[in-house]
Amino acid sequence: MQPTPNILWLCTDQQRFDTLRSFGNPYAQTPALDRLVAEGTSFSNAFCQSPVCAPSRASFLTGRYPRTTRCRQNGQSIPPEELLVSNLFNRAGYRCGLAGKLHLASCSDGKVEKRTEDGYDDFSWSHHPQPDWKENAYTQWLNEKGQDWHALQGQKMSPYVQQGPPAEFHQTTWCAEKTIEFIQANQGKPWFFSFNCFDPHHPFDPPAEYLDRFKSQDMPLPSTHPSEPSAKTSFQRLDRIWAHNNPGEFHTEAMTDEDRRQVCAAYLAMVALIDDQISRILTALEETNQAENTLVVFMSDHGEMLGDHGIYFKGPHFYDCQLRVPLIMRWPAGGVVKNRSIEGLVELVDLAPTFLDAANLEIPERIQGRSMLPMIQGGSENLGCREQVYSEYYNSWTHGNAYGTMLRTKEEKIVVYHGTGEGELYDLRKDPEEFFNLWDEPDAHRMKTQMLARCFDASVFTMDPHPPRMGPF
Repeated sequence: MQPTPNILWLCTDQQRFDTLRSFGNPYAQTPALDRLVAEGTSFSNAFCQSPVCAPSRASFLTGRYPRTTRCRQNGQSIPPEELLVSNLFNRAGYRCGLAGKLHLASCSDGKVEKRTEDGYDDFSWSHHPQPDWKENAYTQWLNEKGQDWHALQGQKMSPYVQQGPPAEFHQTTWCAEKTIEFIQANQGKPWFFSFNCFDPHHPFDPPAEYLDRFKSQDMPLPSTHPSEPSAKTSFQRLDRIWAHNNPGEFHTEAMTDEDRRQVCAAYLAMVALIDDQISRILTALEETNQAENTLVVFMSDHGEMLGDHGIYFKGPHFYDCQLRVPLIMRWPAGGVVKNRSIEGLVELVDLAPTFLDAANLEIPERIQGRSMLPMIQGGSENLGCREQVYSEYYNSWTHGNAYGTMLRTKEEKIVVYHGTGEGELYDLRKDPEEFFNLWDEPDAHRMKTQMLARCFDASVFTMDPHPPRMGPF
């Protein structure tokens, strides 16, 4: 029988797949994550189930789809009867902890996030770095050090980039320190810990010393095509003017190429800080002799448009840069294969059952994901990969009339914006960058019809499997 592992779940916020050097980005500075890739199994096509925070987090924390959890929007609270995987581990005798963001309930207008039965014994909550709430544990940490977040802000480089607090006092650093404290305090007993830093979520505000590592003139411009504005949806046309369609926040339309390159540099600088802090965490595992039997998982809740297709941040957009996230798993004692890249499609709903399977815990029938453990232990991709992935956006954040569903196979993608007559259709074999929308193309009618049917089927088959049927009638 395999050993019972600790679970170290490293989750960033709004980090797209192509932000690691080992994943092909020549500008990235990610030696710790690259090492994790070499020492474990990574996924080239892992997709989240919603392009915004709360629905995605509710989904992968339960192993269920957003429409099933009923936490479909930022600002909604996950129903109390939903079972979080952290709660299942807590019930099984694990010591559970969290540092940073949870975001399964509203936390606006000065109201701290109301906790569900989440299972976290140690709960150091900080939804974001700004000191909006006295309950923000990061703010309390700064106060103990005689620091004020506002006073730590550096130079404003442009309307789009600002220098943030020095690395020593950064929220990502605080998250790492709380993680290390937990690792050191819980040797000799099984534990489950969630590291949930806010970066590289906007605003683009890395420490000055990290921003200095990246020269804006060296950065690439976003991936765009001049034919896109007229062929894409009304939601995209609005967000190409102001990010989040929020006039006054981030004026995308007014950006120069230098602005775009500087944002790219700032974003990679934020990722570099994350990488350095993860290096510290991995060192703590080694120094406490827990690295061998800890399942380390690195991922993000969703991606970032970063100017691709003329859009920044996130919204009702289903491009790969928004849905495809980094995913790495390492567990030496559990036989997770080293230096293996899995190319097939997987969903983040598959994480919760994989963790439970690794710990020899029962996977409840209500979980809709499926364990990837046999695959990451050396089995064929057929044991864990999917023919298609599915994602949803139901008035989840911006654009109140945006109700979208997305289905993607290896070769084709469809996005349906319900009630609008609008949508997107891509032939990924010919158009892997998703430039040319075939939704209204007569020659693509057969493909559109087939993909519409598959997308509708997926929406039906993600209905809640509970309550169970108790009898024939």
